[in-house]
Amino acid sequence: MYMPLPDDGFPSLISTGHLPPPDEVEALVRQVYARYKDLDEGKVADYIPALAKVSPRLFGICVAGINGRTFAIGDATHEFSIQSVSKPFVFALVCEAIGSEEARSKVGVNATGLPFNSVMAVELNNERTMNPMVNAGAIATTSLVPGDTAEAKWRFIQDGLARFAGRTLELDSEIYESEAATNQRNRGIARLLEGYGCMYFDALQATDIYTKQCSLKVNARDLAVMGATLADGGVNPLTKERIVSGEVAKRVLATAATAGLYERSGDWLFEVGLPGKSGVGGGIVTVSPGKGGLGVFSPPLDEAGNSVRGQRVTKYLSERLGLNLFVSQPE
Repeated sequence: MYMPLPDDGFPSLISTGHLPPPDEVEALVRQVYARYKDLDEGKVADYIPALAKVSPRLFGICVAGINGRTFAIGDATHEFSIQSVSKPFVFALVCEAIGSEEARSKVGVNATGLPFNSVMAVELNNERTMNPMVNAGAIATTSLVPGDTAEAKWRFIQDGLARFAGRTLELDSEIYESEAATNQRNRGIARLLEGYGCMYFDALQATDIYTKQCSLKVNARDLAVMGATLADGGVNPLTKERIVSGEVAKRVLATAATAGLYERSGDWLFEVGLPGKSGVGGGIVTVSPGKGGLGVFSPPLDEAGNSVRGQRVTKYLSERLGLNLFVSQPE
């Protein structure tokens, strides 16, 4: 239930703090890269044929501060498909367009506790979509994007995610075509939602737009900058453009904190203490409000579809850089 704050004359406060000195950040990024570059755990996603071709050896890290300074190592500029890491950013664009409360009422924000592509999550919960970080909620979110046609909605998303990244993002046609040929489950989920009145555009067209959304090419540096944009209340640290409002950034980060790593989200918050979002393309974005964003790319995934190296790197840097939201004093 929405509970508005009373107008008591006191200003709202924001997260404070900053990243450590640049040389310390750089040293820690190099250290964590060396620590995990030879880790041989997890499996590259193969349910999308084009993803199965990606080398498991690829590994890139980038930290971006809200001041625009970046620290990168490894394959940080290697492009890969954004996949589900797109979800919080498209949700942000929708919240900006129609309002956070309207988006919540139509999509939901509660974690399902079930896999990202679960059909049972739709059937078992009265809210149906539950949250925008799982496929059902993400497709419903895409259906809410402004535009009267599929082309208009797609261009809105492509342009919006590019503004988050601070550069033009192109479609990976091979990934898109591979996913479009094998996304029967997502089409079924969209049809099911349509039957429950939880789709706001043609179900199959919305699924196709969502598939394109997931097929945009990004790199670890892009993810770090996109994360830093949410960390700074919606302002891109490179372009200085406001992409979404501070209120929207706050709501999106709350949703990512509770559901960004699917059924492992509780473990993630317990270990890392930060909002994050993973994708089967091997990317993970993590946001430290008021400080910056972290982007990691490493294709081998665990059983839940989250990058194995990405999780290890994020936990390490969260601790060493003092990012965990729940730490009240040095450990």
